[in-house]
Amino acid sequence: MSAHPRPITSSRPLDHRRLVAMIAVAALLAYLVQAIALPVPRAEAVTVGAGSYAEGTPTGGAVPTECNNTPITNPRAHVTSNFPAGAIPTNDWWTSLLWRKFNCASVSENLMAHPLAFHAYTNGLGVSYPTTASISGTATGVGEYHYNYAEDFRLGIAGLDADGKVDGYSDWTVSELWTNGSSSLRTTFGHGLPFVYATKTGGNATLTGAATPTVWSNSNAAIGYTINGHDYAAFAPSGSTWSVSGSTISSSLNGGSFFSVAVLPTTPSSSAADRAAALSAYAPYAHNHVTGTKVSWSYNESTAKMTATYAFTTTARQGSGTGTVYALYPHQRDNLTGATLSGYSYTSPRGPMRVVVGSSQFQTVSTFNGVLPQLANTGFAAGSADATQLNGYISQVASTDPFAGFGEDTYWTGKAFGRASQVAHMANLTGNTSARDSLVGAMKTRLTDWMTASPGETTRSFWYNPSWGTLIGYPASYGSDTDLNDHHFHYGYYVVGAATVAQFDPSWAADSAYGSMVNTVIKDAANWDRSDTRFPFLRDFDIYAGHDWAAGHGAFAAGNNQESSSEGMNFASGLIQWGQVTGNKTVRDLGIYLYTTQASAIENYWFDTDDEAFPAAFGHSTVGMVWGDGGSYSTWFSAEPEMIQGINLLPSTAGHLYLGYNPSYISRNITELERNNGGPATVWQDIIWEFQALADAPTALSQFRAQAGSYAVEEGESRAHTFYWLKNLSGLGTVDRSVTANTPLHAVFVKNGVRTYQAANMSGSAITVTFSNGVTLAVPARSVASSNTTVPSDTTAPTTPANLTASGTTSSSTTLSWTASTDNVGVTGYEVLRNGSVVGTASGTTYTASGLSASTTYSFTVRALDAAGNRSSSSTARSVTTSAASGDTTAPSTPSGLTASGTTSSATILAWSASTDNVGVTGYEVLRGGTVIGSTANRTYTATGLSASTAYSFTVRAYDAAGNRSAASSAVSVTTTSGSTGTDATSRIQAEAYSGMAGVAKETTSDTGGGQNVAWIANGDHVRFDNVNFGSIPKGTFSARVASGAAGGISGLVNVRLDSLTGPSIGSFAISNTGGWQSWRTVPANIQATTGTHTVYLTFDSGQPADFMNINWFTFS
Repeated sequence: MSAHPRPITSSRPLDHRRLVAMIAVAALLAYLVQAIALPVPRAEAVTVGAGSYAEGTPTGGAVPTECNNTPITNPRAHVTSNFPAGAIPTNDWWTSLLWRKFNCASVSENLMAHPLAFHAYTNGLGVSYPTTASISGTATGVGEYHYNYAEDFRLGIAGLDADGKVDGYSDWTVSELWTNGSSSLRTTFGHGLPFVYATKTGGNATLTGAATPTVWSNSNAAIGYTINGHDYAAFAPSGSTWSVSGSTISSSLNGGSFFSVAVLPTTPSSSAADRAAALSAYAPYAHNHVTGTKVSWSYNESTAKMTATYAFTTTARQGSGTGTVYALYPHQRDNLTGATLSGYSYTSPRGPMRVVVGSSQFQTVSTFNGVLPQLANTGFAAGSADATQLNGYISQVASTDPFAGFGEDTYWTGKAFGRASQVAHMANLTGNTSARDSLVGAMKTRLTDWMTASPGETTRSFWYNPSWGTLIGYPASYGSDTDLNDHHFHYGYYVVGAATVAQFDPSWAADSAYGSMVNTVIKDAANWDRSDTRFPFLRDFDIYAGHDWAAGHGAFAAGNNQESSSEGMNFASGLIQWGQVTGNKTVRDLGIYLYTTQASAIENYWFDTDDEAFPAAFGHSTVGMVWGDGGSYSTWFSAEPEMIQGINLLPSTAGHLYLGYNPSYISRNITELERNNGGPATVWQDIIWEFQALADAPTALSQFRAQAGSYAVEEGESRAHTFYWLKNLSGLGTVDRSVTANTPLHAVFVKNGVRTYQAANMSGSAITVTFSNGVTLAVPARSVASSNTTVPSDTTAPTTPANLTASGTTSSSTTLSWTASTDNVGVTGYEVLRNGSVVGTASGTTYTASGLSASTTYSFTVRALDAAGNRSSSSTARSVTTSAASGDTTAPSTPSGLTASGTTSSATILAWSASTDNVGVTGYEVLRGGTVIGSTANRTYTATGLSASTAYSFTVRAYDAAGNRSAASSAVSVTTTSGSTGTDATSRIQAEAYSGMAGVAKETTSDTGGGQNVAWIANGDHVRFDNVNFGSIPKGTFSARVASGAAGGISGLVNVRLDSLTGPSIGSFAISNTGGWQSWRTVPANIQATTGTHTVYLTFDSGQPADFMNINWFTFS
């Protein structure tokens, strides 16, 4: 729903409908005030196809307001002349810098960037690193957690006193400029950045602490200091010095104009060596100022993979360095590729943010498991009593005006579109064509009205405000006009309705008819075209945070907020359906990007399924809304547990199957609701049943049948839809994510080991859909088909790759290419072998082999593999001889400052200062006892697999692209801690560190953190881990990081056994295809409560002989 000031908890919440009425009255009063205060511009209709929108504001219409509650006449009052022309960005984490909603005197409200938080003042930028959660309320009622802004220091220049203005922005950064006569300060900061970058003219750079800083390093133009338990490092140009006077650190910058400050990934318990190592690791990137950030995305329909690329543009203020340091949210970390995580991390309201050092971009790759406009009709046989009951419910909706009883504003009209769309599809799939046509006709009439700005019209129309660059529907509601709130919530329903109309009347949706106007409405909330400056790029979506924000201004002390994440997903699902039905793949793929990204964010930050985000003392398993600095178990409108939890579950449609990705979490969520409510739901029962049905539909269906005539229907729901949903899911089971399809309109379910495949066809011609396990499904025109077809047995290997060639060979690398293989089902990838050993994988037909030695001959082959694990023969070998290192014979300088920290009984973290090179340093080799044990492009490396109570000597050497290697660094000696207490069961135990095994092998992993995983696991295999210490507090959960590319129908069981290979299992979980042999997911399982020290056996059982899984690590809790 909408974004309003933070609610005050009451023990007697308002009735939902009464509150809605009060809000409507308040909105009417706001209209009247503005109607008196504002002259009404003449409406100028802009034609878009057969539709149109008006320019200006209708009579009685409200516009965005500022702190004194009057209309904002100049939205650019708080930006500089350098600020980009066009639409004003709103609904972001930093928007309060340009929109002073509540306080005219405040340069900004708190800006929650993560890991840092900021607040702009007239004398500079306040900087905070919130690491302690403040918790209020109770674990069984309304409660909140916040990592509140608490200033550590203020970044400024001497004598600064000026109003700050926004000077520029990029996809997840913003720049603020203060100008004070001849002095100026410009700062750039953003999501994921531990650095604040500054340029200045005039006075000395100053860092004024909220407390006296403790300085622990001050040399080489860098100062390391601690304030409020947080470690920072400030970096000035070469030759500069930093001085300390009281609570202020300052520098003249040696006459320079730039500096930066970074929060270090350390804690109060970190050693002096740890702090020094972190400063050294960050120093090479301190003057590579981030000057731009940009996202792009691409969807592969055949593999159902969405790849998003997040790029950082840097400008070297000193030297010629590239790359930067950034921290990843958990939703990015879980789907990461193209970057290597360091051992560093930060605290944030979203859980730990892992750090990447020395990179300029990263990618996330997500599997899209599809959406449907409606479930196929599998539960209502023609002539059955249930079919008769359902048809009666459908007729109740279709026989009256589907918009009657709903408000005229954009939100409640949208809810009516959502309700009518669902029932129209059900009518179509049950053969009730008269009801379908009646509902589709009513929606088309209402949509046509809204998509046309007729002369003199003031309602049911969209108006473009050129000052802001936004399209506002009038009548507005919930601040969609005065605050620019919730456009994605409101307009998403319109898009779903338009997609439904388009399925049955494609001519209405043509660009020359009303399709272009629908696209214009979409652009207001999620403009995908950077060249269309009428609207900001992706207005409502926070690109780096991975989810929408509701408030246009974001001017709350806790940052911005988002309550109904599921209505945001309704918008994304609507885009997918609209794009598919109209053939607009650009809009469709935008929807898939929003859907896959936000589904992961919801799992992590609204549901916290892995218990990383919420503080333990918070006591809840879900939140009603996410804030910039935390989350709250509450809503804007009710303290009822059903509504607090249900607001992120509605609307419940086949476009919301992400809610069923984790059935075990659903049970946990429902359990909390009934605990907090003192029993089952008594309001919004239909919303709760529909969520419960994604894990246990039979139980939800029985509850519906018992109350079918007595429960109160949620405003956007119908008895028809609830019954249809529950009955069909009772036969389908739960969502199966291991199989995808070559159309975005698909879903797969599994019950008692039997899969059901569904796909929708919104076009006018029959299609055949192919699923990733080889199943095919014929789908009639304008329908949804369903099948329980058995997966075809696949024992056929792909053909052997041909025409292997090598090109672009240098002294250290070569690029291989080959002709694609074919397969009876489909090739899923290729393995590249060097001298007979697998060195990498590729999804396409090229691969760059790097890290080669100069003047050396290598033999490469390639083999193809499919989803069933069948591998082709190896290709004909291609011999490659690298060139001599003649072009560049200068070796990099020797790395210095090698340190070790965080040493345990089996690992240590190494860090060192950067080397330099006449061309450029490519990477570093880490040597243990004079032998290379690994390489990295970063300045840190975690050495694992060490023995307890053992002394080791480590060195590091740098190498460049020509293969030149520096001399080894000075050695650092490390003695591991005692292993007498055994391996900590709660640590992340690497599978490849087994003490013994049978039948398995190791391979390089592409999972987060790199290293190796255990692979080729089949029935009867096992791995053994000696001396695992569970401690004195019982451990009851086993979690493992696993992947599987096994063919359909092939699955297996992971059992945990103690002290004997044949001992009883203390817990287990089943695994089938996860989407690929390197498509990783963390699977939890309950185990018998265990204490003490044991030998742990993981045994693997399957009814088939084929390999069925890989494992990277496991842990106990």
